Amino acid sequence: MIRSVLVDIEGVLCIGERPIARSLEALALLRQRGAGLRFVTNTTRRTRADIVRQLAAIGFDVALDEVVTGALAARRRIEAEGLRPCLLVHPGLLPDFAGIATDAPNAVVIGDAAEGFTYAAMNAAFRILIDAPGAPLLALANNRYFRAADGLSLDAGPYVAALEYASGARAEAMGKPAAAIFRAALDALKTMPQEALMVGDDLESDIGGARDAGLQTVLVRTGKYRASDESHPMVRADHVADDFHRAVVEVILPRLSS
Repeated sequence: MIRSVLVDIEGVLCIGERPIARSLEALALLRQRGAGLRFVTNTTRRTRADIVRQLAAIGFDVALDEVVTGALAARRRIEAEGLRPCLLVHPGLLPDFAGIATDAPNAVVIGDAAEGFTYAAMNAAFRILIDAPGAPLLALANNRYFRAADGLSLDAGPYVAALEYASGARAEAMGKPAAAIFRAALDALKTMPQEALMVGDDLESDIGGARDAGLQTVLVRTGKYRASDESHPMVRADHVADDFHRAVVEVILPRLSS
C-alpha cells in the first residue's frame, strides 16, 4: 500500500505546453482519494513559482509547496550547513535562492547557467574549489544536453565535469537521480520511502533514482520513454503503464491507502 505519489512533470503530465491526454483527469482522481502529492523536476532554468504558473496556464492546479526541484534540495543543504554559495545558475532561478548569503563563498552551486557560463564565472567557481579543498560542489542537475526549440543544447553536465576535472572536487547531485531530491519530497510529505511511488518517463533519472531511494515506481510510455527501456539490463520499473492516467487507474488507486 502507498500513501504518497511523486510525479515527474515534463513527459508525464505534459509535453511543453500541451497536457498529455487524460493527465488532468488522472491528477483529479489522486486528489479525490487524498494522496500525498509532489511534482519532482530537474529543471534548473525556472523557479518553482514559474513552474506553477506554467502548469496553471495549461490547466493543472498545483501549489508552490508541491513542486520539488534540485534547487530546493540544494537550499535545504545550504541552510542546514550554513553554507555561503557561489551561485553559478541561470538568472531566472535566482529567486529560489533569495535571502541566502553569498559573500565570501565556501561552496559552489551549479545549474544550467546558459550564457552565464563565461570564463570569468567558471574561473571564480574553480578558485573557490581549489583554494578550499572539501568545499561542496552542488550540482542541481548533471544532464549532458537537452532539446531546445532550435535543437540540442549543452546542459549543466559538461560544466560540472570541467570543474571536477580542474579542481579535483567531486560534485554532489541535488536533482534526480540523486537521493537528495527524493528525500526532500518525502520529508515534506512525512512519508517513508516504502510508502511512496514515483511516476516517470526517464528510466535512469526517475525510475532508477527512485528505486535506489527505496520507492516503488511506474514507468510511463510517454515523453522520453523508449521501448528498449522495458528490457534494460540494470534498471527495471516495478510497473509500466501506457500513460499517467493508466498508471493512476491501473496501478496507483488499487494500492492507495485510504
